[in-house]
Amino acid sequence: IDQPGLGMPSRDYYFNDGNYKKVREAYMQFMLSIVLMAREDRNLTRDEERVWEEVMQVMQLETDIANATSPAEERQDVTLLYNKMALSEVQETFSLNGFNWTQFVSGVLSSVAIDVDPREEVVVYGTPYLQKLSYVLAKHNTRTLQNYLTWHLIIDRISSLSRRFKEARAHYRKALYGTTVEEARWRDCVRYVQSSMENAVGALYVRETFAGESKRMAMAIKEQIGYPDHILEESNLKLDEEYAHLNFSEEYYFENILQNLHAGAQKSLRKLRERVDPDLWIIGAAVVNAFYSPNRNQIGILQPPFFSKHQPQALNFGGIGMVIGHEITHGFDDNGRNFDKDGNMNNWWSSFSAEHFKEQSQCMVHQYGNFTWKLASGQNVSGISTLGENIADNGGVRQAYKAYLKWVDREGEEPRLPGLDLNHKQLFFLNFAQVWCGSYRPEYASQSIKTDSHSPLQYRVMGSLQNFEAFSEAFHCKSGTSMNPKVKCRVW
Repeated sequence: IDQPGLGMPSRDYYFNDGNYKKVREAYMQFMLSIVLMAREDRNLTRDEERVWEEVMQVMQLETDIANATSPAEERQDVTLLYNKMALSEVQETFSLNGFNWTQFVSGVLSSVAIDVDPREEVVVYGTPYLQKLSYVLAKHNTRTLQNYLTWHLIIDRISSLSRRFKEARAHYRKALYGTTVEEARWRDCVRYVQSSMENAVGALYVRETFAGESKRMAMAIKEQIGYPDHILEESNLKLDEEYAHLNFSEEYYFENILQNLHAGAQKSLRKLRERVDPDLWIIGAAVVNAFYSPNRNQIGILQPPFFSKHQPQALNFGGIGMVIGHEITHGFDDNGRNFDKDGNMNNWWSSFSAEHFKEQSQCMVHQYGNFTWKLASGQNVSGISTLGENIADNGGVRQAYKAYLKWVDREGEEPRLPGLDLNHKQLFFLNFAQVWCGSYRPEYASQSIKTDSHSPLQYRVMGSLQNFEAFSEAFHCKSGTSMNPKVKCRVW
């Protein structure tokens, strides 16, 4: 049980001026347009004055909810967020003007034939939010609450609706992202199928593109890498069983979406009474992304641009090697350090280690907090909310470089690339930096700096390399210069 997501990317959009105010105004116009279209579809009068009044009421409710939520900087310590309690205790602590928690949870889980009673334990993450929610609910009538829930259902599914609904959000997208261009429909469809049927798409992808040589070469970097073995079985009963209950029709696109949402929700709810599968893959084999799951001690990625069997190992270690080091380091960042080797929350560090970790972390909080991003209207990076990712970036590039030097000791130096006046140590850092190449529009930069747990791309590179002596040596940076400061931060 946690505080909710908001209609706009972060709570800042509800209160701040400048570009945030422009987004807020566009958001309300977007809501108005959708409501008017929905009324027309049901042959109801437009009644714009009344509709605008109700839009204002929903916006006020959403603003009150945003005000009740805790900012990201206050939600960094998972040990403080994690509060396990019985439903009876939830009822006693957060009555919400008579809301029956047990009845609500029972109603949700009845769809998968799971019974719960007041003794059922749940985890409450949003304690400060729930403490304020009673006051929020008391300010608004039932109709406004219903309108709010309906609105959030609509914006959650807007990408699955017809073109005119998507076109209605063009002005809002312009204010939010700096562009009105929607993603090509085929890309939208591919992404949806991939996210909804990960193992089926993963099986097709692995059969088509994942050469055995790629897996063998990657073993030089990290063991147990690849894909779930069962997805390549010729007679794949597990895959068939996973999707057997779905009955899609080419003629009913939106109905297929709803059916898939229902199936996904039921699959998730059933896990309450199932044993945890530590070998379960939590992302598809066809997804190009890296992640760390503290509850599973897992990472996942092995595709270009991070790795290729056709490029020198200096580039592979600077790419996939750094990513692997990054994700492993997450197990020892400000969040991951609270979980043991089995993925259970456990205070397994000594007081001495924990205290020194916090002291060394403060150096990075200060370093990254002093990066000013001009593209985001001159706002500073939050050294607190990006701390975990910054620790992982710094630790990852260090460990990958160390691993590369060990590989060179064992296998010998690779031939230098012709026509390029760079040695392989320099190529390692070059590929590390190029992995994070990208560009932002100012509107998206203003959003990203408030919502992304990562530092902006340029500071992910600069911050990590400023702290690493090996980079300064490889590129002969003078002491005291921007990329070789005298004071360096290091956690791992």
